[in-house]
Amino acid sequence: MSALLSFIGVELSPVSNKEKAVSACGGFIAIALLVWTTHLAVGIEQATCVIASMGASAVLLFGVPHGQLSQPWPVLAGHGLSALIGVLCAQYLGHGWLAAGCAVGLAIGVMHQLKCIHPPGGATALTAVIGGDAIHALGFQFVWWPVMLNAFIMVGVAILFNWCFAWRRYPAALTRHRPLRPHPFGRETEHEDIVKALREMDSFVDVTETDLLALARIISREREARILKETRRRAS
Repeated sequence: MSALLSFIGVELSPVSNKEKAVSACGGFIAIALLVWTTHLAVGIEQATCVIASMGASAVLLFGVPHGQLSQPWPVLAGHGLSALIGVLCAQYLGHGWLAAGCAVGLAIGVMHQLKCIHPPGGATALTAVIGGDAIHALGFQFVWWPVMLNAFIMVGVAILFNWCFAWRRYPAALTRHRPLRPHPFGRETEHEDIVKALREMDSFVDVTETDLLALARIISREREARILKETRRRAS
């Protein structure tokens, strides 16, 4: 059973029910505000697809606020650049399969290159191509309204909402980490170690460097404490 769960991607997630409730509440507030403002501006029918991509952003910003994909730069640049690419593809390649594929593929490449990978950005790029006449009529205005305005609202709500909870401040740089005890043995895990490990993996990891360092230190201390306890048990 464990092999099957691992194969289909069911990971260990020791998250409390309180944290899950907070995440759900944040997502509700953000999306409710987005739907309301978009409805007032252009009508709910014209913005349904855009709101859908922002719903995916809400999952990241409120479900995993410390994830690398959830930080302000990926959210703002990921949506904005993807929208621009989508509009360009729609303008010059039409609204068929070629334009749709190019929009999403180019969006992924640009987000990778500019360090702003945000998965919902792919949906935004696709929306610019296949979103229908109302979206196509907006042209390049689609980038600024509703995409960028919605992205800024989303980030603003995430900052204000998560500020109420010290353990999940947003952006991740504002998080108050518990002070760690000095390392009893050897050298601490450092920036160079993290960079080397990530390069060896050659795969995108959705965790900030600060959280990676803290996790490595905690694991190291727990392992050393366990070894020390076992050594004392054998000695006695």
